[in-house]
Amino acid sequence: MKGADAIIKCLEEEKVEVVFGYPGVAIAPVFNSILSSDIRTVLVRQEQNAGHAASGYARITGKVGVAIATSGPGAENLITGIATAFADSIPMVCITGQVDSRLMGSDVFQEADISGAVESFVKYSYIIRNPEDIPRIFREAFYLASTGRKGPVLIDIPQDIQNAQLEKFVWPKSVKMRTYKPTTTGHALQIAKVLTELTRGMMSGRLPKSMGFRSSAR
Repeated sequence: MKGADAIIKCLEEEKVEVVFGYPGVAIAPVFNSILSSDIRTVLVRQEQNAGHAASGYARITGKVGVAIATSGPGAENLITGIATAFADSIPMVCITGQVDSRLMGSDVFQEADISGAVESFVKYSYIIRNPEDIPRIFREAFYLASTGRKGPVLIDIPQDIQNAQLEKFVWPKSVKMRTYKPTTTGHALQIAKVLTELTRGMMSGRLPKSMGFRSSAR
């Protein structure tokens, strides 16, 4: 299985039904592979539209939105959509093509450090350097995007990794990340403090009683 085929397999494992994107040389293997799947591709006029469309899709459906773009200016056009998703806590996975691994850092045609460019407004960003890591990274990316405070995750994939062969595709059954343990339950003491302040606000007339709040709520 080629890396590009593994990427599409990962999207299928995550039950992705639609992706938004615009093809280019550095992401062509992925777009070629997606033709053999049942995943619907929405072709946009420009990559910025893909970012906002994936964000809108996530807002409406509650699912993780997926945007795909090529390297350099294609990836950079996703930045506004990524930043918006981060600010609004919208689950999104952005897949970007990249120049060959051996050429990265040499300022070749249409190379851009997209992972560095979005560092301050993504939950996490990946650069895949080994095709065997594709299943694990995609499993983690979707988990990160959809848990805790939801938000965008970037996966940057050099073209040679998309064309490389995997010895074996193994989809992780679970995600184990020592550095990521999101809080999913409320803090009882802090909630009690909020209730107290709301009660005081309504009793003093600073807050409207039409809020529907009851001081006996737990």
